[in-house]
Amino acid sequence: MPSPDDLAPLAAQMTAWRRDFHRHPELGFEETRTAGIVASLLRDWGIAVEEGIGTTGVVGTLTGTRAAGGNRAVALRADMDALAMPEATGAAYASATQGKMHACGHDGHTAMLLGAARWLAANRDRFGGTVRFVFQPAEEGRGGARRMVQEGLFDRFPADAVYGMHNLPGLPLGTVAVPKGPVLASSDTWEVAFRGAGIHGARPHLGTDAPLAAAQFIAALPMIVAREIDPLQAAVLSVGHMAAGARDAPNVIPAEVFLCGTARAFTPQVRDHLEARLAAVAHGVAATCRVQAEPRYIRRISPTINRAEQAAIAVQAARAALGDAHAMDDHPPLTPGEDFSEFLAERPGAFVWLGTGDPAHPEGFHHNPHFDFNDAALAHGAAFWCSLVETELG
Repeated sequence: MPSPDDLAPLAAQMTAWRRDFHRHPELGFEETRTAGIVASLLRDWGIAVEEGIGTTGVVGTLTGTRAAGGNRAVALRADMDALAMPEATGAAYASATQGKMHACGHDGHTAMLLGAARWLAANRDRFGGTVRFVFQPAEEGRGGARRMVQEGLFDRFPADAVYGMHNLPGLPLGTVAVPKGPVLASSDTWEVAFRGAGIHGARPHLGTDAPLAAAQFIAALPMIVAREIDPLQAAVLSVGHMAAGARDAPNVIPAEVFLCGTARAFTPQVRDHLEARLAAVAHGVAATCRVQAEPRYIRRISPTINRAEQAAIAVQAARAALGDAHAMDDHPPLTPGEDFSEFLAERPGAFVWLGTGDPAHPEGFHHNPHFDFNDAALAHGAAFWCSLVETELG
């Protein structure tokens, strides 16, 4: 199986691609420059390319020449989008676009899959069957995976299994960890508007107190998690925004309070419970306070849950490429969300973590202005992709 040493000759090129993408970040569904570079490189290596899937998505198709792979096809996914936030790394290749940066490592994901595509195109006699290189737009909350699926991704580019990989600072450099079962949580948004009768703050008995209802609702949220969810399960309910009244009118009890936040779960059952109880508690508090409640629950990203068969294949590929010391056959689930779950709803697959070591800056974790992908991990990630293809199709 290919190792990081086999991919080392491409490390400098992957680093150059990664830093170029980093300097020129693009938000979801705006990745025209990134997608153009990806498509051009794939074509240069003799890989068939289709563009514009999911607005700015790119799919490359490569068929191996080894008979053993048969007609089986596997899809490998990398996300391309950046985040709408300023950069504070001070790197020579820091974002040249104000208010946008690659703060989650998608620049590294794109570069690693490109490196793997180049190596596999030059070594197609090592596998049979078909590889789909899926470069996805808009992973960061804009629904890129869903858009690709809706536009017929797996109908146009059939795949028997789909795999994704994401960098993970803090995990030892070059280590691939493959969770068993849940990988990442659902990521949903909830909203509640409490509406009462606003009144002078000195005469509260003449109105109804929407802020009081909102305060009781916020205080009740931890009760749902702590007393209604199995302690061996997990859930998160957090308030992210509050709006009420006017700062210059502290003597007025406002007629309306608006709250919104996030909800996370690892199973459909817990997700359903959070949705139902948020509405019930909102209405119950509103009745107690003699106000009206208008709750709304918006399902955004489903839990990312690995299939056992593909997780086992991913562990096998990691051990073959990186050695037993750099392969982990499990990892605790994490509460962020990831729209790779849209692909897993369509095809069996697995999502793995690639360790990038301790960040160079104490605050250099995902979605932080000091984050920067560790280029030393590029050859490891690309080698894993190549090993996975040979494991599936070799």
